[in-house]
Amino acid sequence: MHLSPLHLLVVAIVVLVLFGKGKVSNLMGEFGRGITAFKKGVSDGTSEIEKEAAAKAARDVTPAEAPVEADKDKV
Repeated sequence: MHLSPLHLLVVAIVVLVLFGKGKVSNLMGEFGRGITAFKKGVSDGTSEIEKEAAAKAARDVTPAEAPVEADKDKV
């Protein structure tokens, strides 16, 4: 089923009549804040993953020194 712009206009008018201008305005404001919070969460998660990858790459990878065996003759 194809929705034409006329159909969308009729639906918008019905929603506006049923809920009123104030409710629709508040709903759209909450929707916008939700999208903003989602985008911020995604970017924070991405930066955290990148920081962990950088820390893993920068980790010291030099081999540990082998323990020095004491001379058994001197003991």
